[in-house]
Amino acid sequence: MSVTKVSDLYRTAFVTGASSGLGAAFVEMLLADGVRVWGTARDPARLGARENFTPVVLDLADPAAAGENFLHAADAAGGAFDLVIHNAGYGVFGPFAATDFAVWQAQLDAMMLATLRLAHAALRPMLARRRGCLVNVSSLAAEFPLPFMSGYNVAKAGLSAFSESLAFETRGTGVTVIDFRPGDYRTPFNQAMQRSSAEPSEIEARAWRRLEANLLAAPAPARAAADLRGALLRGRSGTVRSGSFFQARLAPLFARMAPRVLLRAALRIYYG
Repeated sequence: MSVTKVSDLYRTAFVTGASSGLGAAFVEMLLADGVRVWGTARDPARLGARENFTPVVLDLADPAAAGENFLHAADAAGGAFDLVIHNAGYGVFGPFAATDFAVWQAQLDAMMLATLRLAHAALRPMLARRRGCLVNVSSLAAEFPLPFMSGYNVAKAGLSAFSESLAFETRGTGVTVIDFRPGDYRTPFNQAMQRSSAEPSEIEARAWRRLEANLLAAPAPARAAADLRGALLRGRSGTVRSGSFFQARLAPLFARMAPRVLLRAALRIYYG
């Protein structure tokens, strides 16, 4: 069979964090390829109405309700989804020790444990049917940690490790697992960032200015959607890095070749 569209492999998809940024770009790409999409947001009014698109209320801060809403959506899709993309998440910017630990715990509960819970519910019927694809949207922060974003770094590194574990477990089952690692993209991510310091130090301020500059110079989310589309059409498990040529190609190559101490020095210089 010649595979030219995502719908040739996956007819239904569930996408978390679908109201803006990368999630919205993933939804548009899937709809353009003829996939029926269920997309989530905490506020369904932000999702809009489109053909072959079903809005779903989902808040990862309430994992029990999120799990129930996912199962209801799966029932409406015929009992299971062919494709599940875990994209929802958020950033917290601030010094680890100076920030109340409850802030970090809430972020890890939402971005790791709640995501794993949804993955558990999604994977079981995929394995039973011996087909399907699970995409965990991690980040290049799993390889190049972002300054003053320790909770985000841990959550994304955990998702990448989780994807690698599942790729081993699902080998030969007909189910594929993609660890999708985007770099900076021109999205509202920083505008929605929780900042824990009312009066940031000079080093925090320099790091924040660099993060802002990276986002302003970053590619549009459509590139991430195109990279994910290519990975889906290949139909196999693996890690996909996406972003600017420097972030997604040169930096990982440098990281593989350079000693860790040199990489840390480069990151300190990069973030000021």
